[in-house]
Amino acid sequence: MERILVSACLLGQRVRYDGRGKGLTSDLMALWQSEGRLVPLCPELAGGFGVPRLPAEIAPGATGASVLAGRGAIHDSAGQDVTAGFLAGAAAAVRLARERGCRFALLTEGSPSCGVARVHGGRFDGTMQEGQGVVTAALRQAGLTVFPQTRIADLALALDGGEIRAKPHRS
Repeated sequence: MERILVSACLLGQRVRYDGRGKGLTSDLMALWQSEGRLVPLCPELAGGFGVPRLPAEIAPGATGASVLAGRGAIHDSAGQDVTAGFLAGAAAAVRLARERGCRFALLTEGSPSCGVARVHGGRFDGTMQEGQGVVTAALRQAGLTVFPQTRIADLALALDGGEIRAKPHRS
């Protein structure tokens, strides 16, 4: 059975920076959960952060991949460099995916950890930009196919061996 690494907040777990969940109500999620396919993880908790915590964003001009390569940073809204915790969370996600045999991940769009196609712009003004979070970058480097929660149907297709209708993502 194909296992799926999933952002814990998508299962309603109250792990987000503001202490809330972001539960994804879906027949597919319910089915996969009942089958034992879902492997939940909040990489920010795995990286040592608590709940609640200050919001954090990838610095302007950086990407998840550049943060992984040591050429970018993540700061919280107080200006504190919190990159190390995000890198630790990304490493934990890769480790768990490998341990559990996950080839796919379903992550929360917009997050500096889990953003798949877009992340916050690094200025704490609510703007979004194209890009991926550090966990997405790390999982892709490890060979996983990563989907945002908005493309759960494409993940279902991939699980069934069907063709993925996704447009390619830029790093």
